[in-house]
Amino acid sequence: MASLPDIPLPPTIRSRYVDDINGLRMHLLEAGFETKGRPCLLLLHGFPELAFSWRKVMPALAAAGYHVIAPDQRGYGRTTGWDASYDGDLSQFRIPNLVRDVLGLVAAFGYRSVDAVIGHDFGSPVASWCALIRPDVFRAVAMMSAPFGGTPSLPFNTADAPAKPAPDDPVHRDLAALPRPRKHYQWYYSTREANADMHSAPQGVHDFLRAYYHHKSADWKANAPYPLQSWSAGELAKLPTYYVMDLAEDMAATVAKEMPSPAEIAANQWLPDSELAFYSAEYQRTGFQGGLQWYRCGTSGAFIPELQTWSGRTIDQPSCFISGKQDWGTYQRPGVFEAMQTKACTNMIGCHLVDGAGHWVQQEQPEEVSRLLLAFLQSARPVS
Repeated sequence: MASLPDIPLPPTIRSRYVDDINGLRMHLLEAGFETKGRPCLLLLHGFPELAFSWRKVMPALAAAGYHVIAPDQRGYGRTTGWDASYDGDLSQFRIPNLVRDVLGLVAAFGYRSVDAVIGHDFGSPVASWCALIRPDVFRAVAMMSAPFGGTPSLPFNTADAPAKPAPDDPVHRDLAALPRPRKHYQWYYSTREANADMHSAPQGVHDFLRAYYHHKSADWKANAPYPLQSWSAGELAKLPTYYVMDLAEDMAATVAKEMPSPAEIAANQWLPDSELAFYSAEYQRTGFQGGLQWYRCGTSGAFIPELQTWSGRTIDQPSCFISGKQDWGTYQRPGVFEAMQTKACTNMIGCHLVDGAGHWVQQEQPEEVSRLLLAFLQSARPVS
């Protein structure tokens, strides 16, 4: 690999690589590595982020006595061994294989279990499935910004009354037919054009990411989320355009309308331009397709039958949920936030909405997130 620039990290975090992780050369950030035998925490990032997104909470977790590992996940950053082609093998990005990546990383470090797996955004469902599939390895789970609604169900009691075929979901057609025609971002992210739209954004990758992060943060004052009543076009159209876009626009054009002013950028403490420059350099180098493949796995529906293997299973080890109070991600799929607390997780010991944070909660409010995580880990610790 060609020499890459240093990552702007606190002195207590180091960057390193581990080879032969389920076919990957995995890049990760590590804190609390100085002494052996510490309990392990695994931190899983989302889109469009990297392991770098955990830089502000890793020192506090390490100072509390943990060995903290945050990888660039498959499809992202300096981790290599994945296929970036739109026409490549999509199955490498399906959830059970992402869980296998994480298991391989845990094993490579010599751990038979970790105290907790903690995931943000798209890292949250990966963390959830880690906990659900291998509760012996992942002894607690913290989900951030993306609630887990449970496993897909199997057709039931159909031997003598065959199941009716699932009706087509009309929501996309209905969104396009609204007086202000709209489209759902996850289905847009699944199109062939999405990567080039962002990677070749007219404003450049750096300003694209600046506007994207701003639009989904608490700095964008119109972020005042509330539960939606149903998965229907009329309800989904209430979501901001970063989730339910105008039909004729791509994501670069969508967020360009919300570009913060030079004064707002200069005043940003949670993501100064010097730190955003690392994200933008990495995405300029890699493109976005690796992360977009994850969305395609979900929208295609092709991998649901495999996930039905775990139909009816729940997350029974200690769990918690942390999100920004100004984060629409909590409510973007109606009913999932509630289902997580009542059905999917049977031992949820904390559900927190952090004021002053939008979608990037561990970057916007790292001190409070660190406090909540440490309190959760203390509560989740088995009584000896």
